Amino acid sequence: MARSALTREEVLVAAAGLVRQHGPQILTMRKLAAELGTAVTSIYWHIGNRESLLDALVERTVQEMGTLRPAGRDPAARIVSVARGLRRELRARPHLIAMVHERGLTERMFLPAQRALVHEVHAAGLRGARAAHAVRAVQFHTVGFLLVERNRERSPVQSPGEGDLWGESTAGGDPALARALARPADPDQLFAVSLRALVDGLLANSGPPEGDRK
Repeated sequence: MARSALTREEVLVAAAGLVRQHGPQILTMRKLAAELGTAVTSIYWHIGNRESLLDALVERTVQEMGTLRPAGRDPAARIVSVARGLRRELRARPHLIAMVHERGLTERMFLPAQRALVHEVHAAGLRGARAAHAVRAVQFHTVGFLLVERNRERSPVQSPGEGDLWGESTAGGDPALARALARPADPDQLFAVSLRALVDGLLANSGPPEGDRK
């Protein structure tokens, strides 16, 4: 029996769930109607055709990515929190992010996170080109790290693997380094360490750049 009551938001939540799990190729009006326990005509009534549905999902994703809020007691901690939140949200919705990119809305999607970073680098004393470099460095590091991370996750089993390649000779006579590199990387820890080092370096010499001083 079809549901008698349905909202647009319920349709979008269900559609987003299907895309998150299986990608946009699985999203058909019949599949979505079955997921919601309703008639296909009800989906059309609330959303329109499939292209309208995909457009609505893209817009919803852009809006969701704008809800990142900094947290922390100082600018460095808040910058780190924005980057960690951005990575978390991008990881949670890869198929939806790909749809946003295909529709040419990537820059708009990143704007709220960039504005949050601008606020924090200003609070840290950076201005002008130096502030812009800091914002982009954090964004590029976060997105680039995620791309490498996803590529490693999708790679076939490597033979030889890292554990086979690293020994005292390949590690420059540093056995502790060899043991560490032979172990699988911890992406969360690596991201946290590299991000904090980047942010600390960017903020180390805060103040107006030479070219911006009056």
